[in-house]
Amino acid sequence: MANELAGKVAIITGGARGIGRASVELFVEEGAKVVIADVQDDEGAALAKELGSAARFKRTDVSKQEDVQSLVDYAVSEFGGLHIMFNNAGIGEGTQAPFLECDFSTFHRVIDVNLLGVIWGSQIAARHMAKNGGGSIINTSSIAGTQPNAGVFTYGAAKAGVNNFTQSIAIALGPHMIRCNVICPGNIPTSIGLYNEPGASPEQLEKLAAGIKAVRMNYQPLKRQGAGIDIAQAAVFLGGDRSAQITGLIMPVDAGATAGNVSNLGAEIAAVRAAALGE
Repeated sequence: MANELAGKVAIITGGARGIGRASVELFVEEGAKVVIADVQDDEGAALAKELGSAARFKRTDVSKQEDVQSLVDYAVSEFGGLHIMFNNAGIGEGTQAPFLECDFSTFHRVIDVNLLGVIWGSQIAARHMAKNGGGSIINTSSIAGTQPNAGVFTYGAAKAGVNNFTQSIAIALGPHMIRCNVICPGNIPTSIGLYNEPGASPEQLEKLAAGIKAVRMNYQPLKRQGAGIDIAQAAVFLGGDRSAQITGLIMPVDAGATAGNVSNLGAEIAAVRAAALGE
């Protein structure tokens, strides 16, 4: 649908790279004015310049309340309002250590960016939206927040918090005509995942990416590699008028990874039975 976001002003945090960048580009293509918020100055500024008058860049550390307030004020000043707040910025945990060996040295930073940043972004954007007819708040979570696993403990806890928080504010902000929804990406290669290894050669990174892809494909029924544009398409839908009756939704975009157990337990038990009984 062409110009699905025509007339709308959006903020996209973490907008300089990965899912954020794909979303910025698609939002502009769909007619929105977009403020790119990130700590990646060069990439953010370059993207805004590339997109022309429809985009601006504003350096923002989403874990700082004053930065987020300045960001919202800037969007309103530059474009005359704010209709969509896409709280997408996030960081990885930086470790895959077993639980008994975790030192949780990154705990506070992961929580501050991945959860508190969403809280600040939602509250400050909602204060403007509540006085101006409503809007759409979209928060990026992860399937790690809906399907616990024996790893990335702080990251998963933060994302589970995003899910609960978003549904809570969907209830609280409904009377103000503010819709609040969550997107939970699955297998989407980004720089915050395991695809970014400091000091690794291009050949090593390529080998790493191929290995991780093979592992992750085993956990999703739909054997298609996801990309940032898949999350961006979901965000356009949740930001636009086609989703006017949708709030409090936790939307997995994960090729079916959280639909259920991909292993066929019955078939495996049948094979064991046949081997044991000589059938």
